[in-house]
Amino acid sequence: VEPDQKGEMMNGIWKNTIIFLTHLLSWLLIVAMATLVLDVIWGVVTRAVGDQASWSEELATILIVWVSLLGGALAFQTKAHLGVDYFVGKFDPGVAKNMAIVSLVLVLFFAVAVFLVGGGQSVYKRIVFSQTTPALGLPKSVVYSILPLSGFFMVLFTIDNLMQVWRTPAEEFFVGEDIEDEAVAAEVQKEAN
Repeated sequence: VEPDQKGEMMNGIWKNTIIFLTHLLSWLLIVAMATLVLDVIWGVVTRAVGDQASWSEELATILIVWVSLLGGALAFQTKAHLGVDYFVGKFDPGVAKNMAIVSLVLVLFFAVAVFLVGGGQSVYKRIVFSQTTPALGLPKSVVYSILPLSGFFMVLFTIDNLMQVWRTPAEEFFVGEDIEDEAVAAEVQKEAN
């Protein structure tokens, strides 16, 4: 296998892995969200007819944290997260690309430091102290495992986004609204003359 073919093959494997993990995460979130909805409905019904099921509130709390962290990772991958790119659109495309690289490196550092390292330490402490949740009796290490798990997805997706930005030529990287508006205005002006 020639080096160029080997690179394309590795690229295909990487891309397919990211697509698979994105779909897996999407389905995991669908199941978690459906479970959360059913759990909250069950809690409301049991409260209406007597005593609320003791475990429903605890499960809802755990699921909302899991859905939030995993949903944040998925939103980051699909570029559905909230971002303020107004000022970036004012810069030259080369500068905008460099700012995106710096931004992604900072996100990568944050995800590794907070979610993987900090989350891993938190899970380890819960294992050492054998802590469990009061109502469900789940090991707290399982509850806290969402930190390194979501961190894993964030790191993987950040690396993927970083590779995409790195490979994109600066001229094609970012076209802000102002640049598009100026191009349209120039076209209209040209036709008017």
